[in-house]
Amino acid sequence: MSVRHGLLALLSQGPSYGYQLKVEFERRTGDSWPVNVGQVYNTLDRLERDGLIERGETDGDGHVFYAITDAGAAEARSWLEGPVVRGAAARDELAVKLALAVTLPDVDPEAIIHAQRVATIRSLQELTRSKAAGGDPDSPEEFAWQLVVDALIFQAEAEVRWLEHSEARIRRLRARTGSEGAARGATASAPRTAPAELPATTTASAR
Repeated sequence: MSVRHGLLALLSQGPSYGYQLKVEFERRTGDSWPVNVGQVYNTLDRLERDGLIERGETDGDGHVFYAITDAGAAEARSWLEGPVVRGAAARDELAVKLALAVTLPDVDPEAIIHAQRVATIRSLQELTRSKAAGGDPDSPEEFAWQLVVDALIFQAEAEVRWLEHSEARIRRLRARTGSEGAARGATASAPRTAPAELPATTTASAR
């Protein structure tokens, strides 16, 4: 999540002060990602340093208003219009944990998969209930929040599929080698420059 670019996008709509930006950021993202007001002001300081915003007037309550510069508006447009680039070998803690587990002689990777699957399915159920209990889907705040929840649901579904896929691969390897410990240490041969298989990021189902 880019608070930096989110603030620039908000400032492209007109001057605002720090706490106002915090409230608007949270409201427009459906209160999905609360941000600390200190983080907002630290980000504003960096944006000002980089010439992307500038300080404007101070109102009677002492609020310092910030306005976007031409350079800041260009960066905001570039962020909004461009794709989010994710590295092919982005570090995923679960993938790293499982990759290490299959190389360790005293660790059962299937137990790790089972524990994670239970936790992920529980999270998926909570997200689904939360979405179903939402408010007016036509309100901008509710619609923004549901978009975020949809993304989290799709990610959880993809994680469950990847866990099942990984478990099946481990079992096939054990069946071929005829050893319960065969999956452990099996990847200790030639190193890879990038993972051969990564969890899917989307699902075929839609809500």
